[in-house]
Amino acid sequence: MESRNVSAVTEFILLGLTADPNTQLMLFVVFLTIYMATLAGNVLLIVAVKTDNRLHSSMYLFLANLSFMDVCYTSIIVPKMLADFLATRKSISLIGCAIQIYFYLFLGESECILLAFMAYDRYVAICNPLRYNIIMNIIASARMIIFAWMTGCTISSVDIYFTYRLKYCGNNIIDHFFCEAPSLIQLSCSDVSANKVLLLAGGALLLILPMILILFSYIQIIVCIIRIRSGGSKSFSTCFSHLIVVVLFYGTAMFMYMRPRHSVRDATDKMVSVFYTIVTPMLNPLIYSLRNKDVKRALGRIRI
Repeated sequence: MESRNVSAVTEFILLGLTADPNTQLMLFVVFLTIYMATLAGNVLLIVAVKTDNRLHSSMYLFLANLSFMDVCYTSIIVPKMLADFLATRKSISLIGCAIQIYFYLFLGESECILLAFMAYDRYVAICNPLRYNIIMNIIASARMIIFAWMTGCTISSVDIYFTYRLKYCGNNIIDHFFCEAPSLIQLSCSDVSANKVLLLAGGALLLILPMILILFSYIQIIVCIIRIRSGGSKSFSTCFSHLIVVVLFYGTAMFMYMRPRHSVRDATDKMVSVFYTIVTPMLNPLIYSLRNKDVKRALGRIRI
């Protein structure tokens, strides 16, 4: 048995979303607009939280970190995607693909955990408001955020190690618009059984478990709102909006990472990936923050 694997492939070809030049130009404009909106919304939120003392609380600390993750997360994928829309040869080096996969997994996995902590934060704030400042103090929130970042970093390091210890012997065409682990593993001529187990285990740990915790938190929140009744319709509307984004993010990610590896992967996979890599980072500041009166006031002072 070889002590190490040597790849015969030095670069990969990305097929992208479409091969039609006219459609590519249209998609370039659409995704450039989405990317600029994502950057604007998330960066404005970060600036508002940093500059307004009234937003220096656990809730907004979580939101600022979510925005920072979303800016980095979408920037790992979209700029390369936009360049490929205008390029005749859509290639990415082996090292470039490894970097993209690592940071995509790192940020995505960290966000999965952070979203669960944010749901717990709202649960404590609504269902146990008298103890909120004790339970969700700045130190506790900072520890949760550090835990999310460190867990994402650790698990993504394991993922990238098992992905790039494989051999890539000839076929270097990735039927996707970015380097995603499931699509890359399909090209390997090595035994990928360990990678399949790792993907399923990672999905259970970082997708199913946080999703269960989030749903449990919001069910408890809805029960509390029904009991309190006062201001219930507004709070329920906010919770419902949060759940839409959460289900969109986790649901599409589960579709990609939790189904059997032998399933046929086609254009549907690409569209599903668009939702959790590009659309959700744009929606997060709108749903979680920009509907908040305190954030709106902070943004108003920034404009002045």
